Amino acid sequence: MAFPNKVRLVEMSPRDGLQNEPGAVIETRIKTGLVDRLADCGLNHIESASFVSPKWVPQMGDAAEVMAGINRKPGVRYSVLTPNLKGFENALAAGADEVAVFGAASESFSQKNINCSIAESLDRFLPVMEAAKKHKIPVRGYVSTVLGCPYEGEIAPEQVAIVAKALADMGCYEISLGDTIGTGTPLKAKRMLEAVAAEVPIEKLAAHFHDTYGQALANLYAVLEEGIAVIDSSVAGLGGCPYAKGASGNVATEDVLYLLNGLGIETGVDLGKLVATGGWICQQLNRHNGSKVGQALGDNCQ
Repeated sequence: MAFPNKVRLVEMSPRDGLQNEPGAVIETRIKTGLVDRLADCGLNHIESASFVSPKWVPQMGDAAEVMAGINRKPGVRYSVLTPNLKGFENALAAGADEVAVFGAASESFSQKNINCSIAESLDRFLPVMEAAKKHKIPVRGYVSTVLGCPYEGEIAPEQVAIVAKALADMGCYEISLGDTIGTGTPLKAKRMLEAVAAEVPIEKLAAHFHDTYGQALANLYAVLEEGIAVIDSSVAGLGGCPYAKGASGNVATEDVLYLLNGLGIETGVDLGKLVATGGWICQQLNRHNGSKVGQALGDNCQ
């Protein structure tokens, strides 16, 4: 297949990028500043917070304050992660435009990450789906460990397809396929996508690849060839799975954008502003910039 003419970038840094940041809890003003700067770059889909228990994810404990503090820009979708009905109700009260639910293709990962089986996790989402439908809030579904699991190793593509189809059948308008520990390679990514696309139309699928082994851009190129037109990424490569040995974080939005620009694929995102935003958040967090493009083009972050 030919490359898509346009790709929608879903920016994950305010949620997936910051949720496991070590040290003190990040100030709310930094989180809202990040979201606002990302919107100013031209990103129109930003996962801004997570309505989970602060006991388990302290960095996301101010989700309501973040949602109240951002300067909402017309045409931008501000989404949040909601693992259960209570999370959805809090997200609704905070004015979220979209919510997301999070499942896994690995039974072991599901048990260790959210203390229930895959089937039980899907059952937990049903009340969220019903409430979202009632309030006309779109729901995005995530499938983690689609190309590898820290406990089980490789995951059968057919298993990924089963979970993705279950989420689609439940009412998720889009399914994001996550290489949570970043072990995938291009051929594995193609084979996984082929299995999932046999059950869920490819226009309803997104790629969410981590860069632990430096394969994320190659994997994205491979699935772009197959027709994927939605990519999750995180400015400065923020984030990463705490269960992945050597995890270096999500694929950096700057690096993805540079690739897409080189392929002539439209995104509507300004690379210069994005590099500046990556440098800014790295300064705020006093951390290394995980974006190769950010390091090459930026002068705000060491």
